[in-house]
Amino acid sequence: MSMLTPPGMGGKYRVTGTAYPRMRRPRRRRIVLAILGSILALGLLGYGTLQLIDVFRGDDKKTAAGHGKDCTGTTRARTAAASAAPAVALPEPAQITVNVYNATPRSGLAKAVGDELRKRGFKVGKVGNAPATFDKKVAGTGILLGSPKTDKAAYSVLGAQLTGATQQTDTRATADVDLILGTAFKELSKKEDADKVLAALAHPAPAPSSRC
Repeated sequence: MSMLTPPGMGGKYRVTGTAYPRMRRPRRRRIVLAILGSILALGLLGYGTLQLIDVFRGDDKKTAAGHGKDCTGTTRARTAAASAAPAVALPEPAQITVNVYNATPRSGLAKAVGDELRKRGFKVGKVGNAPATFDKKVAGTGILLGSPKTDKAAYSVLGAQLTGATQQTDTRATADVDLILGTAFKELSKKEDADKVLAALAHPAPAPSSRC
């Protein structure tokens, strides 16, 4: 009888040899433990990553907070400087000579528009029917016709009086501008509206900026 056989037990319960049975962990248990270990490792890695992100974000917030006052002050100063001086020097209406021509079938239109422009301070030159080149051929509200050397600001001041007018040039050498009234013309813009347009052109709003 082997020393490994308990007293009183023999037969099929007899243990022979010098080896003894070893207890092994079930394979399923080892797989579960491996999975749990992997999940724990991934959780720790993710937590560490979030901590690093928070650290960097915290630095950015502190930097923004530290410079917020200076940035605000700089922005206000720039806004004040932009609104203090006009970006565009517009000519006065009295400096612009306007010739008013009627290209529509409506009689007396050029004289009525010329009188209104004169009331608004413009220097009105010739008034009458449009040349054959334009007569009954202007479908829009009107055309501003001048020399290629005419100050662009003059077109802006006169164009504010008539919404939708287009610009063209010819071979003239003078600085006067023709206002040719088209078929779609009904009336000049209200003086209050024209003044608002001119004010916006002379004092454009500064573009918003998020950077100092």
